[in-house]
Amino acid sequence: MEPLSKRVYIWQMPVRFYHWINAITIVVLSVTGYLIGSPLAFAIPAEASFSYWFGTVRFIHFAAAFIFFINFLFRIYWGFVGNEYSRWHHFIPLKKSQWAEIVQVLKIDILHIKGKPIESIGHNAMASLTYFITFLIFLVQSLTGFALYADMSPSWFPQLFTWISPIFGSDLATRQVHHILMWGFIIFAMVHVYLVFYHDYVEKRGVTSSMIGGWKFIEKEEDK
Repeated sequence: MEPLSKRVYIWQMPVRFYHWINAITIVVLSVTGYLIGSPLAFAIPAEASFSYWFGTVRFIHFAAAFIFFINFLFRIYWGFVGNEYSRWHHFIPLKKSQWAEIVQVLKIDILHIKGKPIESIGHNAMASLTYFITFLIFLVQSLTGFALYADMSPSWFPQLFTWISPIFGSDLATRQVHHILMWGFIIFAMVHVYLVFYHDYVEKRGVTSSMIGGWKFIEKEEDK
């Protein structure tokens, strides 16, 4: 019996590496960032300089920030040289068909209005637009983070971002924007995980495993 579906290679290895490195660094940055903003009080029977736990937290946060930023720059580059599913024209809705698909996804995913599921092979238009917005947030988060780091580091790289804080008015305002965006990451991550499993259950195309192996299952009648 001939199979009703076939495997299609969607996510290239660089995209998958970017995704998981991004996920890990966001978790590390969120946890350490929260601790920096609301440090815990430990009663340690030793000299404070011996424990230095807060300094360790800050170091982990800064190291993860550099990894996050370099990974982000790589994804920007890959948007120009990757396959058709990872290029930038998929993430910026410039066509009427993309906006129509966004409305349709909102009806199905958000309002749960009955309708035919979106039969996109890569990201649907709504997901693509959402990821593009998160890329912009990643940019602002990186700029504000390095601007705050510039206040305590004489290194040349953080000093490239000293112009950011005056735009927001003060270091305090920059820190507040940086902190609010952290919660935006957390909320996005929860919604993202829910929708991935939701589409995996509804569409049965291997959405979850595709970001591990790169393959999705596509019905043959959808071939063009």
